[in-house]
Amino acid sequence: MQLFYNPKLDNSVKQFVFPPDESKHITRVLRKSEGDIVHITNGKGYLFEAQILEPDQKRCKAQITSVTKSVPKRYNVHMAVAPTKMNDRFEWFLEKATEIGMDEITPIICDRSERKSIKMERIERVLQSAMKQSLQTTLPKLNPAMTFQEFLELEQTGLKFIAHCEKDEKMELKRRVVTDKDCTILIGPEGDFTKNEIDAAKKKGYVPISLGRNRLRTETAAIVACSVVAMINS
Repeated sequence: MQLFYNPKLDNSVKQFVFPPDESKHITRVLRKSEGDIVHITNGKGYLFEAQILEPDQKRCKAQITSVTKSVPKRYNVHMAVAPTKMNDRFEWFLEKATEIGMDEITPIICDRSERKSIKMERIERVLQSAMKQSLQTTLPKLNPAMTFQEFLELEQTGLKFIAHCEKDEKMELKRRVVTDKDCTILIGPEGDFTKNEIDAAKKKGYVPISLGRNRLRTETAAIVACSVVAMINS
């Protein structure tokens, strides 16, 4: 199944026109013709089935034939991750975490962050592409980039964890995760969180956790954390 994304779709829409790039893809690449079925999500948990009315390469027109609401997850995973120095590594994390089941992402700028600026539009496109590729109907929520201290001031529901490499009393994440419980996980930059940042997080209720014996890159640590939570809840 090929999944398309249109955030403007809702139950009131009966017919709509695909944008030129998707119209061309539908008619020339997928070779869809009048009467064929395509699938679209609005990124809000809805799957729309539509029948092609006019297979035009510039404005393919379709009629909504059915709407299905996905069963919501019993838990949410919020990843607060320091962007990596190389954009492609951070984008790889976003892609894989979306496939695994990340629900929310906040880029955090830490004391040792090597990258301070984030291209939010590019990140949004990566999330959309990963959602469609993995045939999911809910787009992860993308929050504006903010400093580590700004993030700590925000209220978070459920369990709160911080993964770091300092010598500290830590338990493996898999032993801390609770089934069907929301969780927020902090992942630092390549140089790790500073001691002051770790102490500040602990004062806000974040529990130090380990992701294994090996020292992991930022993007790898974030993927491991997402995977552990998904496996515990599977």
